[in-house]
Amino acid sequence: MAEIEGRAGVEGQRYLLIVARFNELITEKLLTGARSALVQHGVAEDDVDVVRVPGAFEIPGAAGAGLRHGDYSGIVALGCVIRGETPHFDYVAGEAARGIQALAVAHDVPITFGVLTTDTREQALARAGGDKGNKGWEAAMAALEMNGIYRALGARAGAE
Repeated sequence: MAEIEGRAGVEGQRYLLIVARFNELITEKLLTGARSALVQHGVAEDDVDVVRVPGAFEIPGAAGAGLRHGDYSGIVALGCVIRGETPHFDYVAGEAARGIQALAVAHDVPITFGVLTTDTREQALARAGGDKGNKGWEAAMAALEMNGIYRALGARAGAE
């Protein structure tokens, strides 16, 4: 029985970070975490592209464009949706998640979900470099790991 883990070299790999401008104080911290994770794990700074979109709802569209027009080894979606007094939160968060998941399943490029969905600004700040860590860093690490898994699975399939 083979056990496949996501450990692979990153030389020459390019990553796309899609960051929502809405709740920018928080999303910039997520971006800093994601970029740092990639660079600290061997991805060249010149191989990290950043695309800014208005909000989380627009992330799947930009990810789709990145898949069609870029040669990326992984895409990291970064945003922040904070619950308000109306159902708007449910629509935006749900559709962002649904769109990202649909793209991730349909393509051989890992797309990871670093979109915070919190009840309060304080919860979001805690997850954007505060006492709950940095979910941008975690999403970038997941993209690196999943890229390694995709490559290992592809190599294994080619060997059979």
